[in-house]
Amino acid sequence: MLRSLLRRLTKALLWFAGGSVLLVLLFRFVPPPGTALMVERKIESWVDGEPIDLQRTWKPWDEISDDLKVAVMAGEDQKFPEHWGFDFGAIQAALAHNELGGSIRGASTLSQQVSKNLFLWSGRSYLRKGLEAWFTALIEVLWPKQRILEVYLNSVEWDDGVFGAEAAARHHFGVSAKSLSRQQASYLAAVLPNPRVWSASHPTAYVSRRAGWIRQQMSQLGGTSYLLGLDDSRRAPWAQ
Repeated sequence: MLRSLLRRLTKALLWFAGGSVLLVLLFRFVPPPGTALMVERKIESWVDGEPIDLQRTWKPWDEISDDLKVAVMAGEDQKFPEHWGFDFGAIQAALAHNELGGSIRGASTLSQQVSKNLFLWSGRSYLRKGLEAWFTALIEVLWPKQRILEVYLNSVEWDDGVFGAEAAARHHFGVSAKSLSRQQASYLAAVLPNPRVWSASHPTAYVSRRAGWIRQQMSQLGGTSYLLGLDDSRRAPWAQ
């Protein structure tokens, strides 16, 4: 019986691995129709009895402001062009910070956030973190960096039920994602750690300071020229 169970478990794991590889490959070329986080928000609204209107319009890479692309990297993951999905230095720093108590600091890269938002549920269980690592590795191997950032910008939440750069730009500033100014982009990037509490269009003093810091970082990174080497700046993991 034990051997039979192990055989079935192995078969299930192989089916899962093969299916997830095919799904990630598909989404390299086809815009994901939605995300697991969007489904989660809809279910939450049904449970709470508070209807929510999910807003999302997919926009390809060239129809999203370059300033927003750089702002998000500057605020969320400055090593994004270099790493293979995991920033181990940031993870160590977060662990050391969290051991001291107080506020909990995360260390998720943009790639990890794409994996979680697109395929998984919210939470901090070991199972979810393990699946997040699996999907992160898959998209890093199977997608170019530009595609990862494109999917991130079309999937991330920027207010209750407001997903993706186009919906966020319309919701907060009444413009298209392509027309976002450098300042507007910095405010959108500034609220990403807590987009359901902070507002890009009605920023607190803290959000304004954070947006200013992001604009400073954008300049230090080289502005929109930072995007030119997005898929050319990574070394093989074994060469690092």
